[in-house]
Amino acid sequence: MDCGIFTSKTVLLLISLIFWAAGAALAFVGASVIKSVDNFENFLADKYTLIPAAIIICVAVVMFIIGIVGCCSTLRESKVGLSFFLIFILIIFAAEVAALVCGFVYMGKLNGSLEKSMTAVFEKYDGQTPETRTVDLLQTQLQCCGVRNYTDWTSMPWYASHNNTVPLSCCKNTTSTCTGRPDQPDLLNTQGCETQLEKFLQGVSGYALLVILGFAIVKFFGIISVCVITCRSRRNDYEQFYA
Repeated sequence: MDCGIFTSKTVLLLISLIFWAAGAALAFVGASVIKSVDNFENFLADKYTLIPAAIIICVAVVMFIIGIVGCCSTLRESKVGLSFFLIFILIIFAAEVAALVCGFVYMGKLNGSLEKSMTAVFEKYDGQTPETRTVDLLQTQLQCCGVRNYTDWTSMPWYASHNNTVPLSCCKNTTSTCTGRPDQPDLLNTQGCETQLEKFLQGVSGYALLVILGFAIVKFFGIISVCVITCRSRRNDYEQFYA
């Protein structure tokens, strides 16, 4: 078999396997959601809660079908099937490129938006609101305190109304003698949450962009592979992939 055709078919079969794997993962998620809902059906009066799971399973079925079309069309060198497969690859490739662009734009704007939004949330901290739980989780998980640093709490409403102390979620160890007093910095996480959260989000976004870039590269070679196979001028040189 011609090396170019063999390589093209291998790439397209790999993409088909990716569609199957994605379909299987989505089907598992959808089935898990339905099973979870069934376990608590006595508490759920609204059966429309199953709609998201049904949509996920439908998408999984579509992914399986696309994978089958891609696999069969590749092995048989069907121009109609490969054209259909190419359309889906192009759509997904365009979506991945758009996601890459949006990801880079988002990471570039991250620095200016975090401080303002975080300050607004920290100012609502009162020990009871949903913002309180968010701040406590953030400071505990990222081992930070305040927006820029722990002294930011001195300008927050919480500080004046609680004997000039910072929240206990700022403590390095909540089981210690830490009382949240800012004059005991050795017991507090003094680094600000803005820097920590920015590093965390950039790390997550970086991994996500690398994964998207990897899939986009595979899709790009898939587009080339479809073109290589469908542009063959002669049909009498057809060879089975496994020959």
